[in-house]
Amino acid sequence: MTVKSDRIEARLLAEQLAAIDRAAASEGVSRSAFVVTAAVERAERVISAESITRVPASFFDDLVAALDQPTSAPRLARAAKRARLASRIART
Repeated sequence: MTVKSDRIEARLLAEQLAAIDRAAASEGVSRSAFVVTAAVERAERVISAESITRVPASFFDDLVAALDQPTSAPRLARAAKRARLASRIART
């Protein structure tokens, strides 16, 4: 079992504390459990939102179509051929 040892403190208005207590009681959890759950859920949403790039559907469709179209890369093809012929590469 993981031991919880870190703490967070906050100063609240009486009305804020009352709202938290009412919501925690409504969900049948302690004030602490309610606050931690709410804070972690919000943190995960914020982190997720900053790691997602949103683009219009038409832009995404154009991007996927462009990626599906093969392009010529002669220098890459030559480099791959040289690598295959080099003795340092094991052939299977």
